[in-house]
Parts: sequence; C-alpha cells; structure tokens
Amino acid sequence: MFKRTLLALAVAAASTAALASPHKSITLAPIGSYYTGVFDEGAAEIVAFDAATQLLFVVNADAKTVDALSLANPSAPVRAFEIDVAADLPDSGGVNSVAVSHGLVAVAVEHDDKQADGWIAVYNTSGIFLKAFPAGALPDMVTFTPNGRYILAANEGEPNDDYSNDPEGSVTVVDIRRGVTRGRARQAGFTQFNGNVPEGVRISGPNATVAQDLEPEYIAVDPDSRTAWVTLQENNALAVVDIRRAMIKRLLPLGSKDHDADGNGLDASNRDDAINILNWPLHGLYMPDSIVAYQARGGTYLITANEGDAREYAYETAEVDCPSSWGALFYEYDDGECIYIDEARIKDVDLDLAAFPDAAFLQENENLGRLKIVATEGRNTNGEYETLYSYGARSFSIWDARGRLVFDSGDDFEQITAQIAPEGFNSTNDENDSFDDRSDDKGPEPEGVTVGKIHGRSYAFIGLERVGGIMVYDVTYPKYAHFVTYVNNRDFDPALDAEAEVETDAASRIGDLGPEGLVFIPQHDSPNGKPLLVVGNEVSGTTTVYQIDARRPWR
Repeated sequence: MFKRTLLALAVAAASTAALASPHKSITLAPIGSYYTGVFDEGAAEIVAFDAATQLLFVVNADAKTVDALSLANPSAPVRAFEIDVAADLPDSGGVNSVAVSHGLVAVAVEHDDKQADGWIAVYNTSGIFLKAFPAGALPDMVTFTPNGRYILAANEGEPNDDYSNDPEGSVTVVDIRRGVTRGRARQAGFTQFNGNVPEGVRISGPNATVAQDLEPEYIAVDPDSRTAWVTLQENNALAVVDIRRAMIKRLLPLGSKDHDADGNGLDASNRDDAINILNWPLHGLYMPDSIVAYQARGGTYLITANEGDAREYAYETAEVDCPSSWGALFYEYDDGECIYIDEARIKDVDLDLAAFPDAAFLQENENLGRLKIVATEGRNTNGEYETLYSYGARSFSIWDARGRLVFDSGDDFEQITAQIAPEGFNSTNDENDSFDDRSDDKGPEPEGVTVGKIHGRSYAFIGLERVGGIMVYDVTYPKYAHFVTYVNNRDFDPALDAEAEVETDAASRIGDLGPEGLVFIPQHDSPNGKPLLVVGNEVSGTTTVYQIDARRPWR
C-alpha cells in the first residue's frame, strides 16, 4: 500500500557530526562562538557581516537591540558595541532583522502596537543613528539590493489576537540613491489583487481581504537589483516586486508536494517510537520561510527553505462563544480563551471514504493520526477531507524566476539526520531526550538559507530549526543539485538540560539550538582568509562561526 523506506540505523552520532556525498568538496567546522547566556528568547537571530569593519551585526530580540560582534579573530568573537534601537525609536516594540551594505546598517523595527506601522532604522557601521523610514505593519525582514541603492522590508501585517485588526501586508522600498538623509520610502501593497487573486494562492483568514491575508515573510533580490521575490509563507506563494517602481507585479502560487511519490516520504508520527520514513496519501504545502536568489547557467534561480507555518491566535474572554464575525469554522473556546487556529490532526477530522477507503487505518496515532494538516484546505461541501495538506515540505527547493519548480530535496533531510544522529531524530530544539517529538509537526523544519560561491561552484546552506545543524548542497547546476555534507554541533546527550547548559558557563557543552539566520562570508572578505558561514541560533542564544575548508572539485 505504502512504499516503505525505513532506514538502517548503524551510524553512531558524535557531538559534531558530518556525512558527505561521493562528490564532497567542502567541509564545515565550528571554530568560534559568542554566548549570550539567554535561553529560548531569540538572543541571536538574524546575522549580517560588514567586511570593511569585520563586524557582525546580530539581532538580539531578547534585549531589543542589535549586537555588533568583532570577527577580527573569528575563533573568538567578542561584542564591540550594541545598537539600542529603543533609544532612537521610543515607540518601538522589537527588532526583527538586520542588513549591511556600503557602510550602512538597516534594521527592521516593529511598533509597540504590533498592528501599527513600523520602521526601517538606518545606522552607520559605528552604530550612529542616521534616519528612520516608515514601513508597514510588522516589518519582519530587511535587505539591501546588491547595488546598495535600495532598502527593502517585508511587512508581515499580522492580525491582533481577536482578529479584529488585520493590517494589510506590504513591501517597503526605500530609495537611497541620493543618500540616506535624502532617501524616500514607498509602500508596495496588494490591494490590486482584492477579488483577483491567482488560483492556488491560499487566502484563509476570517473576513480578510486578499491584501490583509497576504503576509510577506522574506525577500530575495535579483543580482541586477531590479526584481525582488518575496515569500508569502502562510499563503504558499511568492510575490514578484518591481523595485524601481515599488510595485507588486504578480503572485506566483507554489503548489504542493506529493508525499506518496518515490523519494518524498516523511515520518508522520511521534507515537510510534521509531524512525519510519514512509510514503503517505498526503500533500505538503511548501510554505517557504527564507529565500535567496543566485545566478546559474545564465539565469536567476531562487532557493527556498520550506518550513511551513500555521495561524494561531488566542485572547481571553468571559464569553463562552467565539465571535461569529470571524466567519471561520476553525476556532474554539477553551478555559477562558477564544482560539483561532487553522490546523487540525488527521485523527480528529472526517475523511471522505471514497478518497480514503482505509481511513480508519490512516487515522491511527502511529500512522497519520497525529499529523497536523492545514484545516482550511482540501474539504468538500460535506465538510469531509478529499485531500490532505500538511505544513511545509521538509525540504529545500530551487525555482526558476517564474516560480517553476526545478529541484526539491525530497525526503533527504529526514533520511540524512536519521543516519547521522538517530537518537536526535526529529527532536525539538529546546529539550534533549526528545526523539521523534516533531514528526507529527514539520519534522526537521528547514528555516534559514543562504548561498555562497567557492572555487567557482555554488553551495546552498540550509539551517534545520528543530533538530539543528546545517545541510550543504552543491547547487551549481540547479536541476542536478546534490547533497554535500551535514554538520550539527549540538550534543544530544539526554543527561544534558538544555536550558541549564545555556544559562551557565557550560553553554558550550550543549552546542547550538535553533539555527535562525545564516550569512556566508567569501574568502576575499574573510578575516582569516578562509570562507566562513556564520549562524545565529535563537534558542541557545549563540552565534557560531564555521570555517569552510574546500578543495577544487573534480570536473
């Protein structure tokens, strides 16, 4: 019935583990870390490097600052200073992203009222405040164009807890061609798609217009600085932006991944006490988080980390019933809280027996019963599910500039982590001894991605948010991308208490937890003359420098 792809687990994992393909041409080794001692508060998230000053700028969401770390000695990063955004923007509610270009540091700053418009705050690389530009609601990611002439922000526009205020998503475009002080900000919105959204773009928020429902997450920019692609994670789509005109040109639906196809299996249950990577009658919505653009074979390609994301909002109320104005089926009242959530477990829904004649078998906990699906999709007029859609694709993908799928890593991430660190397979990122805990959610949960060129070949580096570690693929030829190596310096020893380790000077023992942001530093910009990868880890609050040793690959 199902194509079984159980993995023989014969490889013991070390605290720093690596597996290589036959085409291995690079290796990664952690050489230095900066420890904040803050556990699971986002004390190290997005990272950006300035080659001229050898400073690494790190978002510290816990302190609502940007930490500037000196990488003059990448084996021993030290904090040089911090940028206290709240001192310059008193109404700010938090720092979400940072980018560096041509001596400027751009910071995405949300308003204290999360549904109000935020800012792009600009500093010089010495931390001196220059100017704040208006952005949309909840600017979640900021980047410069490669030529340094524009700053872009993805404004997510999340609703408030009771969904009574759902701001429109947008993309801010700041023109700084005439300098920062004379810069001009424009907002690219989505109102032109109200009532005219392409088929396949998921619109699901209660009573939301298309413009309100679209939630920009992350931005990739074409090397020519003319076009940007923005992930709309919850909507399973990309937006294409004309940068100079500050206009959304089109929306590109991403479709779904067939988990019943060879090489697309997944472990769907956290109740079977085993690693079971199987094919199932299930589709995954890609729902990418991070995205990066690169050039290959004379064209521009996009790499996405296919994380997946549900919508869940809750607020306290004395009423027993949730507001009928939500107009949604997916809400519930629970002990003083009204909760909107668009996910459900397969065991709790009605399956169409024509589509799933073995429904009872599928809905057992050790099969598909525990898996969380996108509750708003795949139902017929009787309220029964004819198609099951899960969150994310547990993979990374390569797309062409028109949003057509060129390559997907299939079930590689689970197969590889199962072989390298079976005792940590699909673990959560804040607790050891959590084997298989995330299988019913989004598995290893790829989130961050960056790309770099070494010896003329392009490599993608993908961070796995839950189990941890970095996957490396050679993406020089997009259609024929292949796995190179995996490194994870997390210690899975069940005797180690993750929180206790991080909050004491023994933090180095547990290693990195929850990789979030990644930046590649090419050899010609590197402080030690070697290509580097720097990773911000939001759970362990660590920023870790990996040295990349490379040999010229065979041709």
